[in-house]
Amino acid sequence: MTTASRRWFGGRDESRRADAQAAKDAAAAAFYELDTAQRDLRISIETITAVDASPAARQAVEGFEALGRRIDQVSHAYIEAVDAHDLDRAELDGGTAARAKQELDRAREELVRVKDELERYARGLQPLLDTAETQLARVAPARERARAALLAASNALDAVRAGGMKADELAARLARLAPELTKLNQGASQHGVPETIQRADRILRDAEEIRAEAERLPERAAELDRRLVSLRTRAQALRHRADGVDPVLSELRRRFAAACWQDLQPVPEQAARDIGQAEERLREAGAARAEQRWADATALIATVRALLEHVDEGVSAASDRLARLDAVAKDPQAEVQRTRFAIRDAQRLAMEGRTVPDPRHARPLDDAVARLDRALAGLDGRHPDYWHFLRETEEVRAAVGRVVADIRERRAVP
Repeated sequence: MTTASRRWFGGRDESRRADAQAAKDAAAAAFYELDTAQRDLRISIETITAVDASPAARQAVEGFEALGRRIDQVSHAYIEAVDAHDLDRAELDGGTAARAKQELDRAREELVRVKDELERYARGLQPLLDTAETQLARVAPARERARAALLAASNALDAVRAGGMKADELAARLARLAPELTKLNQGASQHGVPETIQRADRILRDAEEIRAEAERLPERAAELDRRLVSLRTRAQALRHRADGVDPVLSELRRRFAAACWQDLQPVPEQAARDIGQAEERLREAGAARAEQRWADATALIATVRALLEHVDEGVSAASDRLARLDAVAKDPQAEVQRTRFAIRDAQRLAMEGRTVPDPRHARPLDDAVARLDRALAGLDGRHPDYWHFLRETEEVRAAVGRVVADIRERRAVP
């Protein structure tokens, strides 16, 4: 072969080598583009699965895994094609370079084809991805709000402690939020978006309650102090009033029949017992307040109030009984007329628009008249039971009131 022929064949081999190298570079570019597209799609899939556990999301994962297997196949074919030919070898002949180019072109075409499939698949996932990104966008603000609330609660606790308050119970509640904060910081990727947002909301709510209670502690302490002073004063006043029950009972016994006052006999003893218990609970409440056991102090104050209310009712019942019995003894007809007026008013209402009253209303009204007459007749005698008389007239008026209510209810129905 002449020198010119060798130069010509050598030139053609160099051209084929250059073509093969260009094919290799193009295949490498396609490989890296596919790898980038796969990483981008994996991020999208992870975003979707962090939020969505629906069948559509599971199907998206399955489709991505199937594409992953296809990518592995074409990537393996590309790597085999690259490894099969050393294009930098000096003795590489033109025929080998041409075969290398063909194999690398096929590998590139497969890589491009799979990348196109990947991109089409990614476009199909866009609605799911948009929804997931919207959900994820809520996580960071919710987390920041929760952290800010925790900081505000901590600062509020520090402030009241600096003022001499213990606030141990609030501090314990704040400490119990620490594990929840750890999980919140681990993020949606580990716990999912819905659970993370719910956790942030719980932390926010609990921390705000702690902060509010801490800020109210000074006011709460002052209010407890006022209540303790007020209840001590009331207990003293009731003790004084209770001392006046015995003279009232003595007056009742002297002037009225036993049936008028027998139920009031235990009042002085019960009042003394209740006031003693109230004063003991007040001392306990004062100790709880001094030790800043707020819940205990509040509960004891509620007990004291209930005891004093019971005393007040008993003491008032005795004086009220004497006043009512005095009034009815002087003028029984005032109570009778009051009751008859209620009956007549009900009878007029029952007859409005009718010529004959409804038996359902006439009968109880007639019974009320008869009952009032019997009660009035019961006052005859040397020692009338005025208390029974008063209770009878009250019950008669109550029965009449029920009839009036029934009439109005029936007429209100179309």
